[in-house]
Amino acid sequence: MSTEVNAGPEHSNAYSLFILVLTVLSLLIMVALVLPLNQATSDLLIVYDNVICGVFLVDFALNLRRSRPRTTYFITQRGWLDLLGSIPSFGFFEFTALLRLARLSRLARIARIVRGKNKQQLVQDVVSNRGEYAAFVTVLVAFLVLVLASVLVLQFESQSPDANITTGGDALWWAVVTITTVGYGDFSPVTAGGRLTGLFVMFAGVGVIAGLASILASILIPPPPSEAEAPSPGELQGELARIRAELAALHELISSDRR
Repeated sequence: MSTEVNAGPEHSNAYSLFILVLTVLSLLIMVALVLPLNQATSDLLIVYDNVICGVFLVDFALNLRRSRPRTTYFITQRGWLDLLGSIPSFGFFEFTALLRLARLSRLARIARIVRGKNKQQLVQDVVSNRGEYAAFVTVLVAFLVLVLASVLVLQFESQSPDANITTGGDALWWAVVTITTVGYGDFSPVTAGGRLTGLFVMFAGVGVIAGLASILASILIPPPPSEAEAPSPGELQGELARIRAELAALHELISSDRR
């Protein structure tokens, strides 16, 4: 599955919308990295940016593999810009941050694909592929909550000398533990802003866990038979006629035995 397919069957727009939102998030992270944040928050944002780069590299490989010929995606559709915008920085290479601007090409291309669908087509696509949309939306919401919560709590807690959430790793661990409703209690916010952030993560975690449970249930429970698998009216009438003939033959056999 890829954001743009040149050959093969048509796929739903769920993955395209997933990459679209992830691209917007990556650009917001790029903007946040130029703000006067503390070093721990900047390091955490770089980690998230590298994770997104990994997803974009996989997306680039899938797009390139599905394109026929491959030069169509790489040259005509500017896939080389996707590759440049997917190179991780790992915090070492300062100039790779400029390559993030190449992600605007991916954003424009996916937006053009989604905009090419009318509202009725989009609604039909969501209804027909609701399981796929639910999976991508759940993963995306969980990731967004982790990013937002860990960054906010780290910013709030950095203002208190009594805070025990002082590094990006601490903030990420706290966010994961809180969103999964485990709550070990080894890290906890002490500021008002940090506690409000924790409250937000708790409520979001309930929705994420419920979404994952519904996806798992849809996988384990087979879907009902479609209309194409149901017998036609003609087949039902033929089956009913056969049953009637068998009943008539049985009735005649019972009557002859009584005589």
